[in-house]
Amino acid sequence: MSAIAGAGFSPGVVFKNKESSCINGVSVFQFNGIRAVENKHVGSSGYKPNGFVSTSGSKFRRIKAMSSPTVSAPKRETDPKKRIVITGMGVVSVFGNDIDTFYDKLLEGESGISLIDKFDASNFSVRFGGQIRNFSSEGYIDGKNDRRLDDCWRYCLVAGKKALADAKLGPEVLETMDKTRIGALVGTGMGGLTAFSSGVESLISNGHKKISPFFIPYTITNMGSALLAIDTGLMGPNYSISTACATANYCFCSAANHIRRGEADIIVAGGTEAGVNPVGVGGFIACRALSHRNSEPHKASRPWDKDRDGFVLGEGAGVLVMESLENAMKRGANIIAEYLGGAVTCDAYHMTDPRKDGLGVSSCIIKALEEAGVSPEEVNYVNAHATSTLAGDLAEINALKQVFKNTSEMKMNGTKSMTGHALGAAGGLEAIATIKAINTGWLHPTINQCNLESAVTIDTVPNVKKQHEVHVGISNSFGFGGHNSVVVFAPFKP
Repeated sequence: MSAIAGAGFSPGVVFKNKESSCINGVSVFQFNGIRAVENKHVGSSGYKPNGFVSTSGSKFRRIKAMSSPTVSAPKRETDPKKRIVITGMGVVSVFGNDIDTFYDKLLEGESGISLIDKFDASNFSVRFGGQIRNFSSEGYIDGKNDRRLDDCWRYCLVAGKKALADAKLGPEVLETMDKTRIGALVGTGMGGLTAFSSGVESLISNGHKKISPFFIPYTITNMGSALLAIDTGLMGPNYSISTACATANYCFCSAANHIRRGEADIIVAGGTEAGVNPVGVGGFIACRALSHRNSEPHKASRPWDKDRDGFVLGEGAGVLVMESLENAMKRGANIIAEYLGGAVTCDAYHMTDPRKDGLGVSSCIIKALEEAGVSPEEVNYVNAHATSTLAGDLAEINALKQVFKNTSEMKMNGTKSMTGHALGAAGGLEAIATIKAINTGWLHPTINQCNLESAVTIDTVPNVKKQHEVHVGISNSFGFGGHNSVVVFAPFKP
């Protein structure tokens, strides 16, 4: 969850090392398999043998907790009808619309954060973000619709169609398939925010008769999935999920469930968002959630760093083609990776702040691993939510420590250090980063790691990429409202 930055949380003790320095935002200190110290306490709570967590905080209730289990010989799914594989990926990002370019920029440690010029932000207290520039929908959206559409839906259509093309499911191929067995589930946290803002401005300035007839259709959150289906003829399960910054992972989990229940063979799933606009930036400023590092935008997103002061708003779309193994093999698809499982939970605590004890997140990780048939010891890579907020970053660390007792071989990185926080699209972009890590054997760095929190004892891949064979990787996404989601990916093995 992207916690409010100015809510008065203590950032904790600072990790200091005389051999560590930061030059132009790059630390020369590197991790070398630092072993995590086993912590039997749950945040500030007391751990009790009966499986309950109690706290002295007035906001916590007595909750039956899931303790980190000792998993013996977990069993992964073997039925090809229920095994889910990834056969295509599509992206729209601050680094462009090409998957390889997107990941190459991440590996290089390039920041996509810059001063906003999409609108006049000179009077805003935050004037930078992960703004997408030079976006082109040519070949994916016809000119007339392109001019009308909110960017949120433009990003969705391009990423969705690129994912289908990557899966070798172009228009000619789709015409030969049973499209009632192919669905679309692309969610968004905020929907057509520019369309909504323009409609309200028209109402206030000129009265209701001047509101565009596209105001409602291009604002509502289900329109991304709907437009993608209309353009491609996909007649299977089709809807959107909106769980703030956890949206895309929720969509992956739901898509997998449709396939496993036999309701679809293929689902195009992910998230889209276009929030770098006056209402989006102004709204998050009002929440006190954003970094104010206007003089150094490229250094503003700095997960786990002592000097972090909030997240950086981003935008884009990340979409996967999820398919039953049986169907993928039948049509001879190129299998990129395997989706092993996922889970969702709720903190049931606060609209924007995370539980300090990490219970909602840790239980979500445990549930995801159980569904995936994976033991904690098998996981050696985490693409963290890591938004660069004071409370959120450490709450996630607390949760990881509760589940993974020995993290000496684990690597963890924060994609948002370079892309900013793309809200409902973040999980989609980060799922792609996770899969590319599996495929390439290289992990992108977490940039701006200069003064690491002492609580962070997992290798964060600071500032420079690292070679690492991923056995099992998880991708975390948490959203306002206490929505937690974790998805699990691995190399495909027949």
